[in-house]
Amino acid sequence: MRVGLLTQWFDPEPGPAALPGVLARGLVDRGHEVRVLTGFPNYPSGVLADGYRLRRRLDERVDGVDITRVALYPSHDASPVRRLTNYASFGASSLVSGIGVLAGLDALWVNYSPVTVAPTMWAARYALGVPLVCHVGDLWPDTLAVSGFDLIGRTAGSAAPVAAGARAADAGLHAWCRAMYAASGAVSYISPGVGDVLRSRGVPDRKLAYAPMWADETTFRPPGPQTETAGLAWRRSLGVPDDAVLLLYAGALGAAQGLDTLVRAAARVDDPRLRVVVAGSGTHEDELRSLSRSLGRSSRGAGRAPAEFVGRVPTSLMPTLLAGADAGYVGLSPGPGAEVTMPSKTQATMAASRALVVCADGDVRDVVADSGAGWSAPAADVDGLSGILRALCDGGRAPLRSRGRAARRYYEETFSVTRAVDRAESLLTAVRRTREER
Repeated sequence: MRVGLLTQWFDPEPGPAALPGVLARGLVDRGHEVRVLTGFPNYPSGVLADGYRLRRRLDERVDGVDITRVALYPSHDASPVRRLTNYASFGASSLVSGIGVLAGLDALWVNYSPVTVAPTMWAARYALGVPLVCHVGDLWPDTLAVSGFDLIGRTAGSAAPVAAGARAADAGLHAWCRAMYAASGAVSYISPGVGDVLRSRGVPDRKLAYAPMWADETTFRPPGPQTETAGLAWRRSLGVPDDAVLLLYAGALGAAQGLDTLVRAAARVDDPRLRVVVAGSGTHEDELRSLSRSLGRSSRGAGRAPAEFVGRVPTSLMPTLLAGADAGYVGLSPGPGAEVTMPSKTQATMAASRALVVCADGDVRDVVADSGAGWSAPAADVDGLSGILRALCDGGRAPLRSRGRAARRYYEETFSVTRAVDRAESLLTAVRRTREER
């Protein structure tokens, strides 16, 4: 098949932004011709990746994938205006400069977040006749609140005209999303809760398909002997004793991740065998560092802070960090949509054969329970999480390795790239067949 991917996020962007590239290469390996329409890489810093300069359009061929990049406004900071300008600029540019790339496709896979890709998606469907699979990761408009800038939902104390405008904006965004679902031959979703929400919003069951996210298995995999040695050296470089339990958080430091709960819980655990390491950067980094220093002074005297921040780490070093860690942390703040959110670090940690410590509600807690891969507490539950951290110290490192093996088994059965490409290939084939039968 001639398959397309429409996605604002793509290699060499790291973390969840790298996952469309994994899918594209997986489809190429199955013998499909794959074209990608995407933006210039600037996630997560908002600065263009090395080797790129902004221009109207750039065509590349990498690993057998034909990639067309179109201009956008680079930004990924806390400013709602700049972030939404980033989204809107890609939506407009992909339509004006990139729509021709999608002509002649048998089927198109659309990463629907951000929903500003809709005009390009609609043009592909209605003007070019390309059948669509709409892949729903972050639910819109719910994701606006989860990301820390709710432009439409928080109207308490506002004047009546402002509240009325917010309600109109909310209704408009819901109608926009419904039109995206209506244009699609299939609507895939990444967690059971997202599927339930889509049903409640009128998406028919015949269109819905469960397609959970996967990990970049070139980075996230069980460590071999060399990586284990590098991980041990990294632990020791931080002064972590061999008998200590190292809990690693690696990812964005924003409002949605609820990392203040982790810092506060760690501050309540007076056990030198616990080490919490936070790798990454984001809009809440300074606030979290300050909180950790403050709690370290108040609860530990002149001792170390409850969490150690090591800054942003290149993707190439993630295998070393995970090899040195005993468990990975996944957290979500309570809020609209949080119960149906499945952070990509869940799959990454499980693929790396590491235990999970989760402080969240909903689907991600269900994964922990179903897999036997770790422990979980409700979102923002400092007491519950501190109890888990004490139990980790008391149990030692051996049980954590056993949980990590359970995590890897569950990953292979449920989330692996092989399973993901199977699902995507099946959905793309199905929507193409539906067009041919008309």
